[in-house]
Amino acid sequence: MTQQHNEALQLFRDLVDDLRDPNFVWQVVTLAACVGAAWLFARWWIGRHHQEGAGRLKDAGARLAFPLTAVALVGIARLVLQQFIHVNLFRLALPLLGSMALVRAVVFVLRQAFPKATWLTAWERIIATFIWGWLALYITDLAPDVIAVLEDVVFPLGAQRLNLWMVLQGIVTVFFTVVAALWVSGLVEARLMRMDGVDSSLRIVGVRVAKTLLTVAALVTGLTLVGIDMTAFSVFTGALGVGLGLGMQRIASNYVSGFIILLDRSIHIGDVVQVSGTGGQVSKITTRYTVLKNTGGVEFIVPNEALISNVVQNQSYSDTRVRVATTVGVTSDTDLDLAMRLMAEAASGHRRILADPAPKVLLTTFGDGSVQLELGFWIADPEAGKGGVTSDVNIAIWRAFRDHGIEISFPQPGA
Repeated sequence: MTQQHNEALQLFRDLVDDLRDPNFVWQVVTLAACVGAAWLFARWWIGRHHQEGAGRLKDAGARLAFPLTAVALVGIARLVLQQFIHVNLFRLALPLLGSMALVRAVVFVLRQAFPKATWLTAWERIIATFIWGWLALYITDLAPDVIAVLEDVVFPLGAQRLNLWMVLQGIVTVFFTVVAALWVSGLVEARLMRMDGVDSSLRIVGVRVAKTLLTVAALVTGLTLVGIDMTAFSVFTGALGVGLGLGMQRIASNYVSGFIILLDRSIHIGDVVQVSGTGGQVSKITTRYTVLKNTGGVEFIVPNEALISNVVQNQSYSDTRVRVATTVGVTSDTDLDLAMRLMAEAASGHRRILADPAPKVLLTTFGDGSVQLELGFWIADPEAGKGGVTSDVNIAIWRAFRDHGIEISFPQPGA
């Protein structure tokens, strides 16, 4: 341990000795020139990045341009100057700049994987503190001592014996592999969503499958890289299977139903559906539930199992056109031809009502001194609601009847 500590302090002693050397000023000037050139290159890169538009790779370049360029320039300067003068200042600067590049790279991947996460601001500081702390242990050669202490904390897991250092390695490795997998899945999602020639449901299925497979692969890869045998988790996976079989049937059923809905394309985003008395426009489809939003802005979260096991009324499954009807009663002495023509004209003048098929009026029933007329018309945008267009048509009929002296027959109390 004394030898390790002596080696750890050697770098700082060399730096102190270099301060007395007149050539130390060349180390400072060269290092400042390298950092300044890297800063200018980063400014130029960011300016070109903003002019050409945003992109994932360009964002990564903008964040890493300075530290990576600085590492490259300082490394080249060290190779050149070490033939003439001491370069201990460069030995200290290289790991510091490298750690800066690592912190920025990790935070960039996190922001791409979790674009809406607000916790990244705090996590950025934690990640930076962790990396710089480990760098301090590395520079002072205390890292082997810390690792040895962590390896002494051993606990069994099945047939395998794990230590605390292996567990911490596993957590960090799995974290980075999963974050990288989520970033790649984000790239896949962006690529699939731009494929207009592919059905939206198939694109969503592709995104879900890609994210699931990449996450599982990242978990297995991360644990394998650390050296943890996956058979050590056989007890956990067995308990999980029993839990799925006994208490999570509905959850599993909803996930399976979600994939079925996405694959058979019976329901699309934008369809107007009704199931079990709940209706609205499909605004989101996930692997567990589907979101319906009605014309009043209320959103209903419907489990996918309900959409598979119940009868679903899809008003826009093969055709978005929907027939809407309104009934008006007139007295028995009314000129029916005139009344029916006025009703049809009232519907024909509305912007949401289709001209083909044209509005049509039918005589439905004869009442006690009245005749019931039904006006049927078609609309192509049921997601906008039916109440508004029906109200507009009824007002137009009332005005037309008033202008032509046609009396509307209302149901009599007790009739």
